[in-house]
Amino acid sequence: MNRMKGILLVLTGAIFWGIGGTVAKKLFQQYGIDVDWLVTIRLLISGVLLLTVQYIGKDRSQILGIWKDRRIAIQLIIFGLLGMLAVQYTYMVSIEHGNAAVATLLQYLAPVMIIVYLVLRRQSVLTGKDLLTVTLALVGCFFLLTNGSVSQLSVPTPAIVWGVLSGIALAFYTLYAVPLLARFDSLVIVGWAMIIGGFALSFIHPPWQMDFSNLTLEAYAYLVFVILFGTLIAFWFYIESLQSLAPKESSLLGSVEPLAAVLTTVFWLKEPFGFFQWIGTACIIGMILLMALTKEPSSRNSRPRNNEKPLRIS
Repeated sequence: MNRMKGILLVLTGAIFWGIGGTVAKKLFQQYGIDVDWLVTIRLLISGVLLLTVQYIGKDRSQILGIWKDRRIAIQLIIFGLLGMLAVQYTYMVSIEHGNAAVATLLQYLAPVMIIVYLVLRRQSVLTGKDLLTVTLALVGCFFLLTNGSVSQLSVPTPAIVWGVLSGIALAFYTLYAVPLLARFDSLVIVGWAMIIGGFALSFIHPPWQMDFSNLTLEAYAYLVFVILFGTLIAFWFYIESLQSLAPKESSLLGSVEPLAAVLTTVFWLKEPFGFFQWIGTACIIGMILLMALTKEPSSRNSRPRNNEKPLRIS
């Protein structure tokens, strides 16, 4: 029963993550919601709620304890700005210019970027699995972005640029979080990182500067979904699933996120998606499954190991 509960939690969380991006596109497209405002309000509200969950159900001393070590505090601020804020902002802007399917799939290129980074830094040796992973990613990207045509792109260039930047930001986010995760709970790290990122972006677009006159009840429901279900509950369910599943199992089941983004983009928003784009999607999802199913490299800087706490956010 505990294992079944864990599977249901991680699948639900991953589906919420995937649908959340599609709902955000709906807000941009139909209601003219400003991307800066949405990212700001999403980070601030979700960050506060995640720390509230930590305070109620876990070790509450960590919430303020993380700030007592000056070095850790500086790392947390850097992670909040260059990790959390960068991932959230680039991902949402990519959705605004394109769609949630392409933005999510491009963001999932982060593991390939990590492989390349570690090989260039000589912290890892390129293996046969790595070559297959990179090949799947490159072939998948080609079909996803061109739909098989070498003469033109099937996705707007700004969406591609911001999507690739989102993958780079996620790669940094993943690598930089490792020492923080070794000492503090994921909810504390992500909660504070969200608040830091949201606070910083507030100087560009204060959360109270928003024209709500054109928003319908449906628009408010979409906002609640993006903030609560697509962020807070998705991450919370993912973390709770680790009580009964191994991190690798949770990561594997979490790969339904890009599939949820693709399906809702195509069948709900009616975005055009060509035959070769489906092939590209299959290649990228295959890459994700390959990385989740095979043994992770032993380099301590590559990714969190099975006995460490994984970090996810979309």
